[in-house]
Amino acid sequence: SVPVEARRSLVDRLKDIDRRVIFVFIAVAVIIPLVWPIGLSLKASPPARALFNEVESLPRGSIVLMAFDYDPATEIELGPMSLAFLKQCFRKGLKVVGLALWPQGAQLARTSFSEAAEGYDVRYGVDYVNLGFKAGGIVVIDSLGKNIRASFPVDVDGKPLSELPLMKSIRNFADIDFVMSLSAGDPGLPFWIMIAQGRYGRKVGGGCTAVSAPMLYPYFPNQLVGLLGGMKGAAEYELLVGEKGPATRGM
Repeated sequence: SVPVEARRSLVDRLKDIDRRVIFVFIAVAVIIPLVWPIGLSLKASPPARALFNEVESLPRGSIVLMAFDYDPATEIELGPMSLAFLKQCFRKGLKVVGLALWPQGAQLARTSFSEAAEGYDVRYGVDYVNLGFKAGGIVVIDSLGKNIRASFPVDVDGKPLSELPLMKSIRNFADIDFVMSLSAGDPGLPFWIMIAQGRYGRKVGGGCTAVSAPMLYPYFPNQLVGLLGGMKGAAEYELLVGEKGPATRGM
């Protein structure tokens, strides 16, 4: 056994270590797994797999309405979800109509569309559209069920929907095959469940921040076909799509 005097001297020596040395050890511990990922095993949860399978079952040419209801503060969690989901849609030949109930969501949608479209033969206005931002929350969602042009007469760049080939045959929720909401709070996924699913009978999937996930999991599987919770959910979807992206690296 180590004498008490020796143990005390060891503790004293540890107390006397320069804090800069401790910071160096912490920096090394953080940098190494970022540069050379440890590769911890990741398994897709049932809600993530259910969402993936539902999208995979959509026929080519199906219309997906995608809501970017978040801001830069939650981009770290929801941005990777949007990329993985869009890549799956583009690979499947699905048409995506994006919009935002949060002011900054429209620009984040622009970035996600641009990044996800790389490597796929897709064109703006034909395969995907960004309708931009509209204030009003649940009122906007309800108006989409009746007439999309009433809330979004033009796209994010001010181009009339009549000039976008994809939008010529889309009038309301009756022409939408699937709704995907990436939600950081209010307005967000609960409103899409209440209106798009509850009132108009559309299938709804979602992604949310980790802190919101416990509140939304009870909607699965009866009102939500699938749900991605936080960065872990985003990494699970990257795994399913076969695209190791920022969420996988983050996890």
